[in-house]
Amino acid sequence: MSFNILLKTSERGVFLKEFVRNASKKTGGSTQNTNCKVKPKHRGWKVQDGHFVQAGHMLATQRTTRFHPGLNVGFGVNGTLFAMEAGKVVVTCEKFDPNWDHTWVQRMYKGRYDQTIYKKYYNVIPEPQHQRFKLIDEV
Repeated sequence: MSFNILLKTSERGVFLKEFVRNASKKTGGSTQNTNCKVKPKHRGWKVQDGHFVQAGHMLATQRTTRFHPGLNVGFGVNGTLFAMEAGKVVVTCEKFDPNWDHTWVQRMYKGRYDQTIYKKYYNVIPEPQHQRFKLIDEV
């Protein structure tokens, strides 16, 4: 830190002292705590169309319902879609026919009464069972 002393004369001829303080360092941001950013949640689809999954495998994570559960797919409390059986993942885009009598549907799809509404569904097609055993007698 440095100080400069200025002497000024006033109208009456009296000397006045003024101290001027100059900064010794440039103003700059702090270099500490530079890694305090919010960590991303990595939401979205986890498995693509055509992949094989086991039972309980996460298919998609979401905050709002962007993807909908289809055949052999469960819907978690936080909107997570998961496979209920092992098999092949198939993502389909299907036509949605809402019940226009509900006030919730009227509010959500306001102005889209004449339009065709499509939604994406996750489906898990189970693997075919093996045919090694034959039925001999019925009980």
